[in-house]
Amino acid sequence: MQKLVILLLIILSATQSFAADAAARSDEQKTLYAVGLVVGRQLSVFNLTPVELETVKEGLADATSGKTPEVELTAYSDKVQELAKERRKLAGAKLAGVNKDFLEKAAAEKGAIQTASGLVYLSLREGSGPPPGAKDTVVVNYRGTLPDGKEFDSSYKRGKATDLRMDGVIKCWSEGLQKMKTGGKARLVCPATLAYGETGAGEFILPGATLAFEVELLDIKKGMP
Repeated sequence: MQKLVILLLIILSATQSFAADAAARSDEQKTLYAVGLVVGRQLSVFNLTPVELETVKEGLADATSGKTPEVELTAYSDKVQELAKERRKLAGAKLAGVNKDFLEKAAAEKGAIQTASGLVYLSLREGSGPPPGAKDTVVVNYRGTLPDGKEFDSSYKRGKATDLRMDGVIKCWSEGLQKMKTGGKARLVCPATLAYGETGAGEFILPGATLAFEVELLDIKKGMP
């Protein structure tokens, strides 16, 4: 909440009207524009209507001008958090049909296996050796996408494989990785019950989201028995 308020104050106090094309803007102007993108992403959780956005702008203007605010921020901080949660939940609920269809389509794909938990597992390349145990650490490369194909995380983009404890990953990964062997590659499609549930995670994973992961199991580090 505090970071959001700070970012909002920065962008309003520094805002200028830019009629020029992006290529004609100075580096400082582009930096300010980037600040606006950051703020916009922070606000995206509220899914504001144009009318609501105007009300938000009024609050920004009052905060930076020194005008006495119409409400006490401390009295409304909890309500801001509640509104954010409510709007995220509504946004997730709107995608319930998309999530269901995506999971069903994945389960119908040739070679795919849907387990009793709801996980859809598709082997893309078989590995060798024993699978990881529940207390092991795995070394993986992976990318995660939403049903619309939007990528929300990728070790490939970071250019470095990731070490993960099997007892610290989401249920979908715990179950799916125990079906894999070193050198193997698989696609895991995870219903919300095996992923981030009705809470979601981060900016892009809404409540109730079905997630798809492409995972390569590079190595297994044995844990304590």
